[in-house]
Amino acid sequence: MKAEEPEVSRSFVALGFGTRRFALPAAIVEELAPSLRLHRFPHHSPGVSGVIVRRGRIVPVIDLATIISTGASSSQHFYLIADRKTGQPGELVAIPVDGECELATGDMETAVDQPPYVLGTLRKAGATVDVLDINALLPSGAAGASSAAREKVQP
Repeated sequence: MKAEEPEVSRSFVALGFGTRRFALPAAIVEELAPSLRLHRFPHHSPGVSGVIVRRGRIVPVIDLATIISTGASSSQHFYLIADRKTGQPGELVAIPVDGECELATGDMETAVDQPPYVLGTLRKAGATVDVLDINALLPSGAAGASSAAREKVQP
């Protein structure tokens, strides 16, 4: 008897960053939050542009411009909040987006010769959209540090 494989989500949230479009599995997206004050620190983890405080929690903001070769979004108006699902409850990260997010459905094709932060590709309206691996975008220590800091912040 063969063990059942977990069901793969066919729903994705397509988002814009700079001039490119990406997608995340819809199951990990928590919310689309309005632009909040970004707190920057002189010493920070690579790939993290700073942190935001959302609902009394410290959330690291992924700096997509340094990770992905794309122009930085000059029209960033929102943060897409996603759950890293690292085994600890509520391990959130934020991705700056221009607000043009939409739900897309389809089959994700396996990534071939793609950077480690790409889970696969999704065909949407004749274009190919890279599906991001949220865990590969942010160093694990950066999110862990936010967990420790979150425990100290009380709403």
